[in-house]
This record gives sequence, C-alpha cells and structure tokens, in this order.
Amino acid sequence: MRLSDAIEQFIKTLLSQDEHEIELKRNELAEYFGCAPSQINYVLATRFTPEHGYIIESRRGGGGYIRIFRMQQDTSEQLLYILNERIGDMIDPLTASHLIQQLQERDFITAGEAAVMNSALSPQALSVPMPQDMKNTLRAKILKSMLIEAVRHHK
Repeated sequence: MRLSDAIEQFIKTLLSQDEHEIELKRNELAEYFGCAPSQINYVLATRFTPEHGYIIESRRGGGGYIRIFRMQQDTSEQLLYILNERIGDMIDPLTASHLIQQLQERDFITAGEAAVMNSALSPQALSVPMPQDMKNTLRAKILKSMLIEAVRHHK
C-alpha cells in the first residue's frame, strides 16, 4: 500500500460512521507515518475535498491542528451542485442575492448568515477600482468560502 493510501485509510478509520469530525496534529501524523508534513498536506488537498464530501479547517504553527469534517451525503451533493453549477467562476450581485435567498428559504443557511452574505457580496462592499468581471470572480470565491463554512457549522 502506498503511503498516501495508508494516510487516507487511517484518517477515514478515525472518521467512523458515528464520528463526523476529527481534529489531528499535522506534525504528529507525519511523525506517526515517518513522512514530511507536506505529505499529509498532499493527502488532505487531494483526497479530503468538498468534492469528496469533506471540509478541512487548518491552523499552522506550534499549536496548529487540522479539523476534518465529513458532510452528510445529501448535503455534500447539494453543496457541490451549488458551488459548481449555480455559482461557477463568476456571479453578479443580483444572481448572488437570489441564490442566497433560495438557500435561506430551503433552510440551507440561517437568516443571519444570509444577511451577512448579502452584505459581504454587495456592490457597496466590492466598490473598489477594478473591472466588473474581476469583482464577479471575487464575489464567487467569497460566496463559495462562506457556503463551505456555513455547511461545516450546521452539521
């Protein structure tokens, strides 16, 4: 078994059927497997992505940690559809606002989360001297990040 496969299996074993979130120390995991921390990063970046049904929260440094959250299958599929099909690489303010409203109506996000998202993605918030296409690209990246965090906290 390749090292990457062994690391993946180890993490998935820790994420048992009943456990949807685990916290690990990158350096301790690297020491356990006798590899560089960059190998751990590689496994996380390629095998524990939203596309695979996982969300990663990471803090580097001495007290650093990695939190891995396994999304429920239906939530994962919905999130992927929204991220890839509804948002894509760009989104204009009106489309973003409509999407946020729909997500709130379907109880995917709370009213408070919707208000914060609308505020952060508003034309006023992104009123910087740059082309509109760049603003729409930035708006899409911000919205995707916020949705991933919202899903992670709703378990």
